Amino acid sequence: MSQVLVASNRGPVSFSLADDGTLAPRRGGGGLVAGLAAVTEADRAPDGGQAPPDVLWVCAALGEGDRSAARRAPGGRLDLDGHDTGGAAVRMLDIPAATFHRAYNAVANSTLWFVHHLLYDTPRVPHFDARARRDWQSYEAYNAAFADALAGEAAPGAKAAVQDYHLSLAPRMLRDRRPDLRIVHFSHTPWASPEYYRLLPDDIGAAVLDGILGADHAGFLTDRWAAAFLDCCEQLLPGARVDRAARTVTRGGHVTRVGVHPLGVDGERLRARAAEPDVAERRRALREQVGDRRLIVRIDRTEPSKNIVRGLAAYREMLADHPEWHGRVVHLAFAYPSRYDLPEYREYTAAVRRLAGRIRDEYGTASWDPLILRVEDDLPRALAAYQVADVLVVNPIRDGMNLVAKEGPVVSERGCALVLSREAGAAAELAGDALTVNPYDVSQTAEALHQALLMPPDRRAERCARLAAAATALPPRRWFADQLAALD
Repeated sequence: MSQVLVASNRGPVSFSLADDGTLAPRRGGGGLVAGLAAVTEADRAPDGGQAPPDVLWVCAALGEGDRSAARRAPGGRLDLDGHDTGGAAVRMLDIPAATFHRAYNAVANSTLWFVHHLLYDTPRVPHFDARARRDWQSYEAYNAAFADALAGEAAPGAKAAVQDYHLSLAPRMLRDRRPDLRIVHFSHTPWASPEYYRLLPDDIGAAVLDGILGADHAGFLTDRWAAAFLDCCEQLLPGARVDRAARTVTRGGHVTRVGVHPLGVDGERLRARAAEPDVAERRRALREQVGDRRLIVRIDRTEPSKNIVRGLAAYREMLADHPEWHGRVVHLAFAYPSRYDLPEYREYTAAVRRLAGRIRDEYGTASWDPLILRVEDDLPRALAAYQVADVLVVNPIRDGMNLVAKEGPVVSERGCALVLSREAGAAAELAGDALTVNPYDVSQTAEALHQALLMPPDRRAERCARLAAAATALPPRRWFADQLAALD
């Protein structure tokens, strides 16, 4: 295999900086880190087989700990400074903090994320002015830093896998620098329809599309997001020729193929982690806390697209409409802190806390706490909650995939019912065995929670088993390998 380069905002390792200047590393998480094992841990045939390829992962320094590590390592190469980087060479880019902040927070997370997740309160925002143009220049500089690093490190004919909305411009920039490379870009988010995508300034919207079309292959999580991308190219990009049957876009003589790769979970790895002692300890504590009551679980980041407030409102309405559940059900809501640099996220977290407090005040008794809210990141506790949940609720306004909907059924002990938003990418695979809801319809979601609680255990277990099978159909290793194979 040829050299493989990976580019993503977040890398496989990150660092915290102690007061005495020492660095404490921690492994990165998520599907991309697991997926990289497809090339860093390639199996060898009995006779020696083919050696795994040379892999270089380019990522950004996210905080002062990362910046310190990048500065200490020769050329930012963490693997050359003795750090465990999971089998790949890792180059961490020390992008100036102000440039990174504007590119990451102002453009990637406050503009592109909001467009693709349909989150704007359009009477008030967006507001693209001179400051927005300055932020866009930082986004261009951030992408150029990645393109320069990849171009400088790549061997002739190497494959480059560029990840997500943070790096929409990098494929075109990299192609301009190194036309010999084979490039794939993968979007982990939804893609907006042309009508909503037009909220972006015309030149910025065109630049994002043209940036991705610098790749040989553009990957998406569902047919729906891929079709929306093709619609945007056809309607908003002058000179682009879209072939829907072949799923290609031709622009300036270059052809970009569009593919669908629905990321799943590594069932074996997830179940093994769920069998660890720390998970068992939290499971026992959770059972003691909940008792023999039914358990509704949700696990999200506290960010607006996850729709936590409407989900809690649906639970509140269910308790109002079905008093027979009083004292017999507990809702455990994990809402992990997310993007606290952005005021919208801080305000949303506060709204979640306020509604949770009202539910407890209205319905709680001396012997029954109807809602347990955890605003903290605790993987073992989340896995324990998956195991004992009777109902898992996943109701995002819009989501590229949503792996929570896939992880829960995989580790469930008795089988859980899944209440799932039709706007989650996972619905394309899981809707047949889930109770699907319109995420904006609180009353419908409340009734779905009620029906999920009433579902007979044997039916729930059968549906959960089918959900788990679908969830593990394309695990991260194969998902990543399929993207690389598409370049051949």
